[in-house]
Amino acid sequence: MRAGTRIGILASIPRSVWVLGCVSLFMDISSEIIHSLLPMFLMVGLGASAATIGLIEGIAEATAPMVKVFSGALSDYLGNRKWLAVAGYGLGALSKPLFAVAPSVGVVVSARIIDRVGKGIRGAPRDALVADVTPAHLRGAAFGLRQSLDTVGAMLGPLLAVIIMALSADNFRLAFWLAVIPGLLAVSLLTLGIHEPPREPGAKRVNPVTLDNLKKLGAHYWWVVAIGAVFALARFSEAFLVLRAMGSGVPVALVPLVMVAMNVVYSLSAYPFGKLADTMNHTKLLIAGLVVLIGADVVLAQGSHWSIVLAGVALWGLHMGMTQGLLATMVSHTAPADLRGTAFGFFNLLSGAVTLLSSVIAGELWDRIGAAATFYGGALFCLATVVLLLSGKAPDTRATTH
Repeated sequence: MRAGTRIGILASIPRSVWVLGCVSLFMDISSEIIHSLLPMFLMVGLGASAATIGLIEGIAEATAPMVKVFSGALSDYLGNRKWLAVAGYGLGALSKPLFAVAPSVGVVVSARIIDRVGKGIRGAPRDALVADVTPAHLRGAAFGLRQSLDTVGAMLGPLLAVIIMALSADNFRLAFWLAVIPGLLAVSLLTLGIHEPPREPGAKRVNPVTLDNLKKLGAHYWWVVAIGAVFALARFSEAFLVLRAMGSGVPVALVPLVMVAMNVVYSLSAYPFGKLADTMNHTKLLIAGLVVLIGADVVLAQGSHWSIVLAGVALWGLHMGMTQGLLATMVSHTAPADLRGTAFGFFNLLSGAVTLLSSVIAGELWDRIGAAATFYGGALFCLATVVLLLSGKAPDTRATTH
């Protein structure tokens, strides 16, 4: 694609999408300062095992999708998405000080759950708002752009964590306190910078979570949900990437750099692949992303040296850039406009529940057999997902735009 065409497409993306992307950027800086250090803090500072970390991460990651069902449906019912998103980002910001004062694993679990509840409250309304304000032919680019800006934050967060740890002699708690600042900036920007499209005059409020409405979502949407859930089996918590780096001889203060590397690749690839999703067959693009994830797992399974871990983490970031915006686009194209919040909620519920299972399995494999087994297991789940996609006739999710 020519540079002029790319600039024209970026200029056509609504201002609200750019603002939402910047909000995500600040909140991800806040969250990733903590998340890039948390597995080490739990293991080194609080004595947690890999299985315990896997369980904590699984529970945390499953919490957000469970909440998304209710927040997504509520945003459809109220016809208001912005203030639910503000509430979610606000809760996420308020959870950060708990990590800084946590004396035990239990307090960390509580903080992670509160943080993920906030993510659950904001996620579906925010994604539905992106779809609401963006023309159908630009949704792949819009979701890719928001994800790219989000991932810039996810890149800067670990980088700041490295700097803070280096300057403070590995002071985890100081890093957690400083993470509060960008979280508050995210809430302020969303509150002041977004004006939601008005609800249609005379529109009636109806309960979106009814059997009739779930049927109204359609077979194509539920196919996307099923594929997303199976895919989640192959993608366990990124905490295991941090643990893998710890075992490769990298100093503690530099371990967050693996997340920087992953998010550099993720950020650079999210928009181009999001734009590609506006023209390319979605199933083929999803299969390509799974193949890249298989490559990442195989490389990470061999990761006894930091250079090998870095290569595997870069491939992991590439698969994220290829698939995350794509899956959001597939949901937005297959769901009716008045049920988008509910649609994103159910999609994330099933994916999150499976992520809990996959993270628990990953932790058990790590403790009982070894780190390599965790990543080989992920590769096998990827392969199973590819076989499932190739074995049936997948719908063309580009053709069912609402």
